[in-house]
Amino acid sequence: MAKPIPRIGSRRYRRIRSRRRNVRRIPKGVIHVQATLNNTIVTVTDVRGQAVCWSSAGTCGFKSSRKATPFAAQQAAQNAIWPVRDQGMKRAQVIIRGTGPGRDGALRAIRRSGLILNYVRDATPMPHNGCRPPKRRRI
Repeated sequence: MAKPIPRIGSRRYRRIRSRRRNVRRIPKGVIHVQATLNNTIVTVTDVRGQAVCWSSAGTCGFKSSRKATPFAAQQAAQNAIWPVRDQGMKRAQVIIRGTGPGRDGALRAIRRSGLILNYVRDATPMPHNGCRPPKRRRI
């Protein structure tokens, strides 16, 4: 029995195109830096708050206590900003949250990236005598 001749116009034999998403043009954005005592997470969002790109010291290859260094925070900030600069981001607002050692390193890397910063805001949560602290440790 002979093979059926494939029709050129049929859906079954259509060439498969790459399903690459359209790259959005983002002129302005918000860079969120969360600097904890153990890690630094940098998230880049558009003005509406939708995450575009993110990075952390852990995803950059740093393990255990090296994640909590300013150098690791610099690397995380660079890795988060490079893709969005290619998408056309020129201006950014920076919101820093937390008291970790990586907050200054991340801000230094953001300043060096070439973006124009509208403002830098510290949004570290401050308790107004909130939770009761745990009992004192006895050894």
